[in-house]
Amino acid sequence: MDALVSLVQSINGVLWGPPMMIILIGFGLFATGYLGFPQLSKLKLGWRESFGKFLHKDNSNKEGSLSSFQSLATAIAAQVGTGNIGGVAGAILTGGPGAVFWMWVTAIVGMATIFVEAVLAQKYRQTRNGDLVSGPAYYISQGLKERNLAGLGKFLASVFAVLIVLALGFIGNMVQSNSIASVMSEAFPIQPIFIGIVLAILAGLIFIGGMQRIGKFAELTVPIMAVFYIIGSIAILIVFADKIIPTLGLILSNAFRREAVAGGVLGYTIKSAIRYGVARGLFSNEAGMGSTPNSHGVADVKHPAIQGAVAMVGVFIDTIVVCTATSMIIIVTGAADPELGYEGAQVTMNAFSTAFPSFGAQFLAIALLFFAFTTIIGWYYFGEANVKYLFDSQLAVRIYQVLVLGFIIMGTLFKINVVWELADMFNGLMVIPNIIGLVFLLSEARTILEDYNHQISIGEPLHYDYKYESINRHVK
Repeated sequence: MDALVSLVQSINGVLWGPPMMIILIGFGLFATGYLGFPQLSKLKLGWRESFGKFLHKDNSNKEGSLSSFQSLATAIAAQVGTGNIGGVAGAILTGGPGAVFWMWVTAIVGMATIFVEAVLAQKYRQTRNGDLVSGPAYYISQGLKERNLAGLGKFLASVFAVLIVLALGFIGNMVQSNSIASVMSEAFPIQPIFIGIVLAILAGLIFIGGMQRIGKFAELTVPIMAVFYIIGSIAILIVFADKIIPTLGLILSNAFRREAVAGGVLGYTIKSAIRYGVARGLFSNEAGMGSTPNSHGVADVKHPAIQGAVAMVGVFIDTIVVCTATSMIIIVTGAADPELGYEGAQVTMNAFSTAFPSFGAQFLAIALLFFAFTTIIGWYYFGEANVKYLFDSQLAVRIYQVLVLGFIIMGTLFKINVVWELADMFNGLMVIPNIIGLVFLLSEARTILEDYNHQISIGEPLHYDYKYESINRHVK
């Protein structure tokens, strides 16, 4: 096992080196300028379209699709998981407080990236087995085919589809169940294997309900779990209010520190801050990884640009709100001291226990259960869309369901560092074919955005000629 960890760490050292930083941050910055700063011009639209319709209970989406809020909730269900609790803690432990700053940077520029992903997923969606399906595999294969690069598009799409099934459906869901088991078994007297079995049973009941059950589950649970966790985090920050400003200063100063500075038994540099900040930021908000377009692409909206704006809201909530809350409570309570010997989510549990000794551990265990379980559901769905791309067979979907349930149980039995390192590797590999596809199709995203802006400027009713508007209506 040590040899496997060493090998994967070596691969990650190369994979998450300067080239990956340049790819993720570079593409996000270029897309930001190329699209006219959608983080500023379209984020308000995203808030209005998602939460405005949710508050008015707009459930008029067409058969075989999800409402805009259900798509966002499914995406956030996947985004807001153990990366926000255990991943942030791991980034601070290994990259220092400065890693938090680089998570912010990844999120801000990643909003432009995820805007492009969602817009393209809307345009190139298709149908499989009675449901709309979409995601990078679909926009890469079809988009590059339109540019007379069918062979390259099919190759990249197939590679991506295989990687996302491995990265999220299998390895990623091991991360989620691993974190649930480690925290729940510490907060309550339960053996990890039994936790895994219960998780698998509950997840299976949702999986068999298909897209509609997954969307309804996410729509119900995501707002509750997010508010629950944020209130708990605010309570801790109130207790340690005098340390908030010094903590912000520590984050900024460590983000650009060139020399190693002792932190417990570790030394933190700008290199480690960037490496772990960007890696954990990507694992958390998934911008550029190509996961959330699988849900955003099937949203029932009037124009693709609308769902692009909604997708940016997911990144904002995930990283700027939830990850920041976790980072602050870990640092203000001193829970990230490596000499304490805690790993991952246990660090965040230590923060809650420090502030609230009588119930802090139980509070976080329940929060993590919600976060990680909803991520399991979201990641399962993303993987399913790509199984449908690869095989277009309901039997293949059933086999995939059984395998995912098995990996959920297996995840409770592994050491956490092994699972996280594997997740980092597969997440990084997913970025490569997705970003290549986005580079070829970025101009298409701008054309769609310009079409939206033009219709708004002249006061036309919003309309877009979808090829697949719903499973019952094949347009054009």
